[in-house]
Amino acid sequence: MDLFLRSKAHRSSGPLRKATPIAAPTHEPPVDDESRLSLLKVFRDSKDQQHPLLSIEIEDSLNQLIQERHQSARLASSGLNPTRSAIFVGPPGVGKTLTARWVAAKLGVPLYVLDLTAVMSSLLGRSGTNLRAALDFAKRSPCVLLLDEIDAIAKRRSDESDVGELKRLVTVILQEVDEWPVTGLLLAATNHPELIDSALWRRFDLVIEFKMPEPATVKAAVKRFLGPDLPLFARWIDVLTAAFAGKSFSDIERDIQRFRRALALGTGSDAELIQEFIKSRVVSLERQARIELAVMLAKESRLSQHSVSDITGVSRDTIRKYTADQVGSRSASRKRGAA
Repeated sequence: MDLFLRSKAHRSSGPLRKATPIAAPTHEPPVDDESRLSLLKVFRDSKDQQHPLLSIEIEDSLNQLIQERHQSARLASSGLNPTRSAIFVGPPGVGKTLTARWVAAKLGVPLYVLDLTAVMSSLLGRSGTNLRAALDFAKRSPCVLLLDEIDAIAKRRSDESDVGELKRLVTVILQEVDEWPVTGLLLAATNHPELIDSALWRRFDLVIEFKMPEPATVKAAVKRFLGPDLPLFARWIDVLTAAFAGKSFSDIERDIQRFRRALALGTGSDAELIQEFIKSRVVSLERQARIELAVMLAKESRLSQHSVSDITGVSRDTIRKYTADQVGSRSASRKRGAA
């Protein structure tokens, strides 16, 4: 996985810009004056927050980030600071926000998620004020701040389609990443890294790429999302894993929850639900992937090759051929082992 640590000399933070004076201290997140919407979503998860489904590379990197925070005194004795900022890159539904919640829970601090729909006020000039208010609030006490969909406000300043105010917001973000206090962790997430201003990339200490889940992770996700209904679908696990290839965690969870609701209401058996799902799924699969799914379905289920052909659109001759090839390959392997 393309995961790397942006190495750069640690700088001691300069004097922070003073927050706008307020009448009285408050622990409530700021709101947009026009809409009265909160600028920050707040999550206070317990330390036993469910572990997200992650690749080994991402998990190792995040574990180090967490360890740095837990042993910040040890780092300080060597003149070092823990990682202050990281950006999560990847398509929608692969667990970027859930991972941010898990990190905050492990650190024992709240997670604040910047709500960009509230920040982007319709009043000219108000968006910058909203952004600064949210960032200033997050800097007052230890927390994890997630700038979700940062590409919406941190686009390349060369983008001629953006108004001047959005370009000014990029400058605000650049300053904040540079000056973020070591007491907090600043995270950002994007589905569109190509849109982000190049100057912003250089400022994040850590860049983590979330990719679509691999087969082993898809299988783990299927089992997790089935929950107490796992025994009912146990014989379909490998078939579902193959059928969900290329799907995000959120897609997998949505379809699994649909299966479980239908089963609970008695509107379909496990076999009927799986067959209908595969029939709708195969139309988007490449020919080879469709054949492999058909062969697996023929082996793992009690369905006839005729039924499998109707469900997948793969001819019975092709199913027989590939099934025979697999049997022949296994037989040859056993003979070589015996020799």
